[in-house]
This record gives sequence, structure tokens and C-alpha cells, in this order.
Amino acid sequence: MRVQKCLLIAALGLAATPVLAQSMSGDMKGMAGMKHDTPDMKTAQATGTVTAVDAKAGTVTISHNPIAALNWPAMTMPFKVNPVALIKSVKVGQKIRFTVMTGGASPEVTAIQAI
Repeated sequence: MRVQKCLLIAALGLAATPVLAQSMSGDMKGMAGMKHDTPDMKTAQATGTVTAVDAKAGTVTISHNPIAALNWPAMTMPFKVNPVALIKSVKVGQKIRFTVMTGGASPEVTAIQAI
């Protein structure tokens, strides 16, 4: 009897899948918590000096020059690094050229080159 109930539940779940998929394929603007007006992703090149590396958090703190393409003044800030393996290529005090991408949850460094 137990096996039959499990099979019945599985069959009902499989039968409902196409209906659920079809209902989800439409406009999702009414869904709470969804970001619909996310700004376009922007990338920019910048230079700066590494002031901290946190491999565990996957971040590098950079004291960077102004980034005109993003309208950012010179400042010191932590960045998520993606891919995180880039962290292995930097050390505190190193001068770098880097690529930053904005438009997601937080700015990310996507490339790093020593200068």
C-alpha cells in the first residue's frame, strides 16, 4: 500500500510539471522580490594598489584611482573577485590594473594584472 501511495504521488507530480512550466514561462514582472529594472552590466578598466586580500571571503581591497567610465572618484573599497582564483595572483602593496564589472549585486573584479 505504501509503495502505491508513493507511485501515485510521483505520477501526480510528473503530470503537473508541464502545467507548472507553462505557467512559469510567461511574464514574471508581478513576482515579488524579482529585479526587473537591473541596470546594464558595465565593465571598466582601472588602476590601483592592493591594500588587503581575504581569500576566505573571496575579496580584494583596492585603493583605486578615479574610474571615469563608472563616474567613481578615487577610493579604497573591497571587491568580490570572480573567478576567485585571481586572488592567488595578488599581494598587499602590489600595484595592479584591473577590470571591474558593475550591475550585479555588488561590483566584481574580473581580471587583474600586475603593473
